[in-house]
Amino acid sequence: MLTFTSLINNCYFTKMIKPKKNTFLIADPFLKDQHFIRSVIYLCSHTAEGSIGFSLHKEFDRPLSHLIIGLEDFEIPVYVGGPVETNTIHFLHQFPDLIPNSNILSKEICWGGDFNVVKKLITENKLDLQKIKFFIGYSGWGNGQLEDELNEKSWLTCEANKEIIFELPPNDIWKESVKLLGPSFKEILNYPIDPQLN
Repeated sequence: MLTFTSLINNCYFTKMIKPKKNTFLIADPFLKDQHFIRSVIYLCSHTAEGSIGFSLHKEFDRPLSHLIIGLEDFEIPVYVGGPVETNTIHFLHQFPDLIPNSNILSKEICWGGDFNVVKKLITENKLDLQKIKFFIGYSGWGNGQLEDELNEKSWLTCEANKEIIFELPPNDIWKESVKLLGPSFKEILNYPIDPQLN
């Protein structure tokens, strides 16, 4: 059986893409950081100053109705975007024409925008709630920090897609993202979190 290190050494430079907006960061199967075990981060920004993204797989223990005044009648799930600024709400969506000031990251994925408009559209039942995803907090890296983690092979990278962000159950996100890397990576789907059990 290939070890994860040998697999990455064989495939990393031919399969991985450089981090940029609209990239998935897929956690190494043995990564034990409590915030990022078997996580997939959707990277929204990657500049010389640092990087920002949202972890997709972990649902917060309270819905949006418990966090935002005016949405009490709407049981919309919220996800734990990461350990940074966990007193803030963020969102990804597919409504660039409905939500002003949306940051368009790809043809099908936008980040942020006018939250007052979002609230109004929700209360008027004018948004398909399967096409918007809310997060508490975010995942962030300072200058050069993400590159260091990539050099340590803590993350695998691939181009993002909307199906994984908006359509999959949280428990399926890591495995389905690994499949985007191609058949060479199929073996890591069955790796235990503790490499000593491998």
